[in-house]
Amino acid sequence: MSVERHSGTAAEVTDELLTGPRFELMPFESFEGQLEHLPDGATIAITTSPQLGLDATVEQAEMAAARGFDVSPHIAARYVRDEDHLTEIARRLTEAGVTDIFVPGGDREEPAGEFESAYELLTTLSDIEYSFEEVGITGYPEGHDFLSDRVLADAMEKKAPFATYIVTQLCYDPEAVIEWVEEVRDRGIDLPIEVGIPGVMKYQRLLSISQKVGVGDSVRFLKKTTGIVGFVRQLVGSRGKYTPDDLIEGLTPYATDPEYGIQGVHIYTFNQTSDTESWRWGALNQ
Repeated sequence: MSVERHSGTAAEVTDELLTGPRFELMPFESFEGQLEHLPDGATIAITTSPQLGLDATVEQAEMAAARGFDVSPHIAARYVRDEDHLTEIARRLTEAGVTDIFVPGGDREEPAGEFESAYELLTTLSDIEYSFEEVGITGYPEGHDFLSDRVLADAMEKKAPFATYIVTQLCYDPEAVIEWVEEVRDRGIDLPIEVGIPGVMKYQRLLSISQKVGVGDSVRFLKKTTGIVGFVRQLVGSRGKYTPDDLIEGLTPYATDPEYGIQGVHIYTFNQTSDTESWRWGALNQ
């Protein structure tokens, strides 16, 4: 897929990418404090916690929506017991003014009830009395530890008619993201894509989280780009903190090309919003 060049400068395209991102937060005790560092009315994704379940996600979504944030809670399929449970969740969210949800499969080994996959939940959701204007589904630029690329492609094709956008799993390699976007477009899926990027945090914590969520190839990419010595220098020179500048720079040539359909970035903050917002504002005001 060729890149359609645009008249905007790289700085202007970067500003477009970093203006109005989606911030992903986890519904832990620190959640409300994290909101203090975000712009008024920011778009917030709220994950489903394996420890706390869906109740915490819905409760935090209700609270954040009441404070004026644009909320997109994760309704992980394998955490929903049955259609009645899904209807109750949808009722609470719509009554709170939530118009956007994200539907992953969820990382429970055994489902809590009758939903094995995001597709099963999406089809049931389409039949209940509550509905949402925006519905997001997951994309995997680096594949999945337990599912083949063919299975992932088939699943996306089935889910796409029920969705309005795609969010990619965390990835540090812009080339891997762009190649995956091209493959998605070649398969005829034209949903807007939000590229998942890490926020700012200490390298050791970020690498640990990355390995836990199955992005080992991206961890190797971080080290491969400069070699081990360069990686250590980068670690020391940045005072031990990772910033996604190189990732944003790699996405910039494609960000405004309509053939790629990149809608923006989805920042995995891991509840480190203060440092991430300081970096984002600095990038916007360079």
